[in-house]
Amino acid sequence: MSTAPSTSARLAAAEMPPPEPRELRAAWVATVANIDWPSRPGLGAEAMRAEAVALLDKARALHLNAIVLQVRPAGDAIHASRLEPWTEFLAGAQGRDPGFDALAFWLAEAHRRGLQLHAWLNPYRARHSLAKSPLAPPHLALREPAAVRTYGDQLWMDPGEPAAFAHTLAVARDLLARYDVDALHIDDYFYPYPVGSNGAELPFPDQDTFMRYRAAGGLLEPADWRRANVDAMVQALHRSVRELRPSALFGISPFGIGRPDRRPAGVSGFSQYDKLYADVERWFEEGWLDYLAPQLYWPIDRAGQAFPLLLEYWIGANRKQRHLWPGLFTSRVRRDGEALGRDAWPARELIDQVALVRSRRGAAGGHIHFSMVALMQDRDGLATLLQFGPYAEPALVPATPWLDATPPAAPLVSRSGNRLRVDAARGGAAAPAAFAVWRRSGGTWRLVVLPAEPAAERIIALDGADAVVASAIGRTGLASERTSLRTPP
Repeated sequence: MSTAPSTSARLAAAEMPPPEPRELRAAWVATVANIDWPSRPGLGAEAMRAEAVALLDKARALHLNAIVLQVRPAGDAIHASRLEPWTEFLAGAQGRDPGFDALAFWLAEAHRRGLQLHAWLNPYRARHSLAKSPLAPPHLALREPAAVRTYGDQLWMDPGEPAAFAHTLAVARDLLARYDVDALHIDDYFYPYPVGSNGAELPFPDQDTFMRYRAAGGLLEPADWRRANVDAMVQALHRSVRELRPSALFGISPFGIGRPDRRPAGVSGFSQYDKLYADVERWFEEGWLDYLAPQLYWPIDRAGQAFPLLLEYWIGANRKQRHLWPGLFTSRVRRDGEALGRDAWPARELIDQVALVRSRRGAAGGHIHFSMVALMQDRDGLATLLQFGPYAEPALVPATPWLDATPPAAPLVSRSGNRLRVDAARGGAAAPAAFAVWRRSGGTWRLVVLPAEPAAERIIALDGADAVVASAIGRTGLASERTSLRTPP
């Protein structure tokens, strides 16, 4: 490669391309019950790795920029852990080593494709209803059975039990300390969704836990006590992310309908505030998170839960101006041959929801698909419509300046024949996570986003471009000053 160009080869300000587009385009990859990955338990390490690569390649081809990977389905793990056993959804039995560290593999392969990897934890579920193998050490239900409750056909860690609280926090901190994740993400399962019996809701069996709290001098009523337990976990996880991985995000994906006393006219339905004891509005207002991904899992015209009304509600609740990236129910899009109905949507519904979120750009900066399997299957042509429509050009993840206001140094760009190479500046204060590279051809600018590593991914074809502009993108999304050069034939 040649050396960096001289200043005389640089572009004038008026010739520069527009700012890089910013939009989170993500998809959840659920491991519980093998919803997304792996396709079934017991495939073997090589087959599981091949399926993961196929998912990541599809994400890159669609111009997604983040994957939210479920790493803790039910008090177990897809990564090597001294605190929890291997999940059975990998090798077929809980505690059975699948032959590789799945989280480490996903991280490496996501980053080499320029994708963020958000580690998704279910904070309290201890055993899923579809689990088949017996619990294996060191599962919490075996080590601390008094901290786990049977509720319906599942096991749940009791959020009011100190041992359960300490364990979930220890799992999160261990993960943050050992894996270079771009975010820690928790879902909507705080206290479990109510289980019914003979037309009535069964109470969550935490009466003994509450009575010990009262005996120790606690004054809160049960509902407020439960919300305080969940608040404490959210705060502790947020502090842990800031302490152990300062450039990573902390994200929460709650149920999508707000608390009853704040809802606008026209919104009705289940209350996570009263039933899951999740005071989401408070977390948002206090800034105990970096992004909120409320699950807006209803169509645009659904009476009582209309997508536009719910979107506007959460925009209005965002007083700290954190990221708002709604969750979309992409898996509702109909499969081949499936008739449209209340539970089977046309692909156009999702395209229109993406457009609605984009219409509030600046207030809502992206979205997350649940889940990746629907995009892999291109249900009703949705993936194709996205790829050649709203996702036709790549986009950067929105920046998070409240985590780090210092951008990386401008990159070095060099040319050799028909090849361009982009490198981090020597002696830069912080290593970039990616590079945004514009190439101009025929008067039109085209953007490509390159990962920082491996080096081979930072060498691209010039493709007849007569000018190039590049920026380094830091771990928190901040862009450097631009490096530009003319590239005449």
